[in-house]
Amino acid sequence: MEMKINQLLSRLVEFERKLFQNINTEFLSHSPKNEASRILSIVSFEHAESLKMLLASGNFTSSIGLLRLQYEAFVRALWVFYSASDIAVSKLMSELTAESARKTQKLPMLSEMLKKLEGKAPKILLDQLLEFKEYSWKPLSSYIHGGIHAIQRHSKGYPVQLLIQTVKASNGVSIMAAMFLIIVANDISKRGLMPIIQREFKDCLPDEKI
Repeated sequence: MEMKINQLLSRLVEFERKLFQNINTEFLSHSPKNEASRILSIVSFEHAESLKMLLASGNFTSSIGLLRLQYEAFVRALWVFYSASDIAVSKLMSELTAESARKTQKLPMLSEMLKKLEGKAPKILLDQLLEFKEYSWKPLSSYIHGGIHAIQRHSKGYPVQLLIQTVKASNGVSIMAAMFLIIVANDISKRGLMPIIQREFKDCLPDEKI
């Protein structure tokens, strides 16, 4: 198992290098909406990097849990950019205090954010996010909340294929986040790069549905 995981992680070093050298995390506009969605996208990338670090160290339960955090951060980034009101964005971007934190408690949760993105976010991104939620949300919630998945996998071991699927799913979210940043930056020169990276690193990404 260790050999297969290490081989995949070694391959991912080149994947991440190609991905990050071709995206620009600086937006032309620094409006609160743009800045919030940019930060959340970078947070999503941070979770992806941490997922791989935990996987490499053998902390598989924590690693899988980070996939949900990565996904949620990216959904929030899209919601902020395409759907959130100026008032909602101002709550997220206000100075952190007990009062400002309390005000953000009424912001939409995941299912509501996805619903509000319908007809606003690029369809290719929304369709993939909805597919992710359909197949992965409940198992990931079980890992996050100490459910049966966390107990059984941690006590009896993790199949190699599950760990590989987790990494591939994480890479899929990272590709979506990269596409989003290119769209927002309106960098025409980079618009054809994601399909090229997807083809080159097909072995690192989720299987395409036929």
